Amino acid sequence: METDLRRVRPYPATVAAFPGGRLPSPREEWELAIHGDLSDRESDLLTKLIELPRGSRGTIFFDSCGGSAYVGLALASVIRLRGLQPVGVVAGECSSAAILPFAACRERYVTSHATLLFHPIRWSSDEDLRMEEAAEWARHFQQLETDLDGLLVRMFEISEEQLAEWTRPGRFVTGPELAAAGLAKLVDLFSGDLWEQIAGGK
Repeated sequence: METDLRRVRPYPATVAAFPGGRLPSPREEWELAIHGDLSDRESDLLTKLIELPRGSRGTIFFDSCGGSAYVGLALASVIRLRGLQPVGVVAGECSSAAILPFAACRERYVTSHATLLFHPIRWSSDEDLRMEEAAEWARHFQQLETDLDGLLVRMFEISEEQLAEWTRPGRFVTGPELAAAGLAKLVDLFSGDLWEQIAGGK
């Protein structure tokens, strides 16, 4: 029995499937911005992170004043649980809860103009809480603060003493200070493309 080979079509060459006829580098796979108030953008940011291929590499640019500690924890958790390998870059500010997903990045970069505000967890409620409810909130947030401090210590690979020095009562840490502590590397806005600087520094 003869087979009609015309029905069997070869797959197109892999390179031809990409613009310009070349394969994208791992760093070009995706780019994401974490900016603004995290509490206002939780749904959007979590959806974007979950839609990324598991274990893939990309870049996350940060410019956020923070927001809910729960949102920061959720973003950091999704990055780790999905095996994402982002390069985190502080383009402007990365403060409060936004520090958690930044710490979860496998590589971290800052400019000399970047700012990161470390401070203890703050909580407030618009509801008329009973005394016992307020006491429970205080107990819970004290435990949460301890847990998040421990998480930052592990992700940043920093000592508890160094973190406490920045966090209590709170401190603005500059990009150069973070780099000097070994938690990130400096990039220069005037020294060419980010990836050229990263490749040149290795």
